[in-house]
Amino acid sequence: MNFLTILPLALVMVAGTQLVTAVLLASADRPRAASLGYLGGAGAVVTVGVTVSWVVTRVLRGPTGDAEADASRFERTASRIDWAVLALLVVLAVIVYLRRHETGPPRWMRRLRHAGPRDAARYAVVLIATSPSDDLTMAAVGASAARHSLAWWHLLPFILLTLVLLALPLLVLLLAGGRAGRALPRIRDWADEHAWVVSEVVIAFFALVTVLDLLR
Repeated sequence: MNFLTILPLALVMVAGTQLVTAVLLASADRPRAASLGYLGGAGAVVTVGVTVSWVVTRVLRGPTGDAEADASRFERTASRIDWAVLALLVVLAVIVYLRRHETGPPRWMRRLRHAGPRDAARYAVVLIATSPSDDLTMAAVGASAARHSLAWWHLLPFILLTLVLLALPLLVLLLAGGRAGRALPRIRDWADEHAWVVSEVVIAFFALVTVLDLLR
């Protein structure tokens, strides 16, 4: 496994409410400031989430020296980590399926139109940190990277891709100008209706990679 394998899980991070919220902020009174605040908050919480999972997994994995005992211990621990990641993915798939009909942001986020950058950053932190699917995704990404002895910087492409996907509404606003009023609702409607299908496909792919690791 390399860092390219975990990149598709960024789609799971933003699918649904997270992307819908980004669209609403791009339509706010101060769209640029609000969107940048949202991206800042999202970047912070995702970085912390995957880093904590990566560190904890490395601690649990233990030493990886050349001694035969260490090698045997590492293989046993790696297998347990793979099973744990697979369990996380199964739970994640179930949660995504059960929430497939949930649309739009939570009720407490109806004031997004008037959000400033600080409010938007706070919304991002709360929205991602309290989302079971995002928590499980960050745990799976960090654990998988650590299990395969990937350095911390291998998590950066995942973090950056997550932010790029959340920045799509802002990019549409900047590039499309007046036409953004038509493009943004389309992005919102697509995220509401179809994002869960993409999430399930990505989760299935990552689960397959994990199963292949177990079979080696």
